Amino acid sequence: MIKKSIWIYHLNTGGCNGCDIEIIDVLTPFHDAERLGVKLVGSPRHADVILLTGPITRQSMEKAINAITAAPDPKFIVAIGSCACGGGIWYDSYATVGGIEAFYKILRERGVKPPKVIYVPGCPPRPEAILHALAYFKGLASKKIKKRVFVEK
Repeated sequence: MIKKSIWIYHLNTGGCNGCDIEIIDVLTPFHDAERLGVKLVGSPRHADVILLTGPITRQSMEKAINAITAAPDPKFIVAIGSCACGGGIWYDSYATVGGIEAFYKILRERGVKPPKVIYVPGCPPRPEAILHALAYFKGLASKKIKKRVFVEK
């Protein structure tokens, strides 16, 4: 977990802008993410957490890899929205790589260690869910669900 203020970098990789609007809503005085020490920065080189929205399009893939490798260690990603989590309705489109898991596969093939990821599903997710993910990084909130793997017998 991050003990100091969280500096976030917003990275849109081809989304419809719905999740981006919710991120901006989190930063407004109504939801006031700054009370948790959250600050939006203009460069991934200054960021602790990257807020990733949209499916990873083939056109934005290289730029996303550059942004993630530019972030200092330890790196964290918050995959915001259905598209970032699993590709959304474009999960099998020729124009997209898919969600964050497909993107991580490409990162591993290139020798880049993927950062830890937190998923915030929804289309678009509510601002409270995004705030909960940021509070999790500060250690102020716990995970809502635990990973379960179902195996068909």
